[in-house]
Amino acid sequence: MGQDKSFLLTDLYQLAMMQAYFKAGETGTAVFEFFVRKLPDTWGFLVAAGLEQALDFLETLHVSEAELDWLERSGHVGPSLTSRLRDFRFTGDVHAMPEGTVFFPHEPILRVTAPLPQAQYVETRLINLLHFQTLIASKAARMVLAAKGRTLIDFGLRRAHGAEAGLLAARAAYLAGFDGSANVQAERAFGVPAFGTMAHSFVHCFADETLAFEQFARARPENLVLLIDTYDTEAGARKVVALAPRLREMGITIGAVRLDSGDLGALSVSVRQILDSGGLRAVRILASGGLDEAEISRLLRNGAPIDGFGVGTSLTTSSDAAALDCAYKLQEYAGLPRRKRSTGKATWPGRKQVWRSIGPDGRIAGDTISVDGEPREGTPLLQQVMRAGERVLPPPSLDEIRATTASGLERLPEPLRRLTPGAHFPVEIAPALVALAQEADRIVNPT
Repeated sequence: MGQDKSFLLTDLYQLAMMQAYFKAGETGTAVFEFFVRKLPDTWGFLVAAGLEQALDFLETLHVSEAELDWLERSGHVGPSLTSRLRDFRFTGDVHAMPEGTVFFPHEPILRVTAPLPQAQYVETRLINLLHFQTLIASKAARMVLAAKGRTLIDFGLRRAHGAEAGLLAARAAYLAGFDGSANVQAERAFGVPAFGTMAHSFVHCFADETLAFEQFARARPENLVLLIDTYDTEAGARKVVALAPRLREMGITIGAVRLDSGDLGALSVSVRQILDSGGLRAVRILASGGLDEAEISRLLRNGAPIDGFGVGTSLTTSSDAAALDCAYKLQEYAGLPRRKRSTGKATWPGRKQVWRSIGPDGRIAGDTISVDGEPREGTPLLQQVMRAGERVLPPPSLDEIRATTASGLERLPEPLRRLTPGAHFPVEIAPALVALAQEADRIVNPT
């Protein structure tokens, strides 16, 4: 069993609570919801992602004999729990927003309805899966808006926080609108198109830069991209112009050149002039090296003739907002509403639905969070995706998820599409939900 599938990939307190629930006889139906409390300071929206991996986790959840043996020897839990875990499976229902859905603070993007020990146990891994891909998809979506149709490639595997993070970041970026990834495994696992250029070390291996370009072109003639800033960027561009006729005689076409350092704006202008003067108007210019959505916006706003961007560290680490303030909280137990009332972390109780209204301009006009089942105008965003531990429908393709994201980004109000800092989107709390919170407070009154 892979480490990412291990039943022990959880927090110890989940096992401790499970043991206590069973001992107390608290195995009634519980409802938990996953949501984000607030946005990072300069962000105006989020994109839901990670549902496919979350459902796979729930559907395949079980405990191996080796894990049971280790638990018994560890002393962390007693035999009363390990005996119950032998046939442990997830048998609950799941409602969720489709992957790629644009959403906002306090809106639940996933709801789990299951026997309390099950619903409690799955918290850690669900947060782990949903949080990370939602974070990266949201960061990537900001870059998609900033790039205004230019090519975007994920270069971030080498700076990602581990192998799973690098792989899932490539998936999240692609569903948000990136064109592909340098991560080869992402193509094999998810169908994310793989892109590759060359490294400065390849150029260093040859005594002559032109020879390095030619040898790489002979070996990799398809979708040829040459890295031209190892020594002198403008000189590198002139060498590409001089080499192009010889490569054409071999049937090789140069697709693009890549800039990875220096003043990318100024260099892209001079390189474009050199390429155009040399008859290489069709050769595209790609840029990489420390880019994020702010820098992409600045370059394009200043007229840089860059056709595509490779983004690494700032994408896979979400460098300006490394984590979301998210939570998975109990909202109902044994048919009664429950909510947290802690200062700054109070929750809205009960099973909820998010209703979205679209304005006459085709843009999202507002969201309303209300009690599930209350008739309201608009489109309900949460859908049932799992019943009694099994998926209701086959998973959508990544292309279908990309279309959902693209539609959501297109419908954002213009200030959010422009990534205007401080841009606010209205989310209404329905009176029925306020009333349910008051009822929950009467049911559980610590004073």
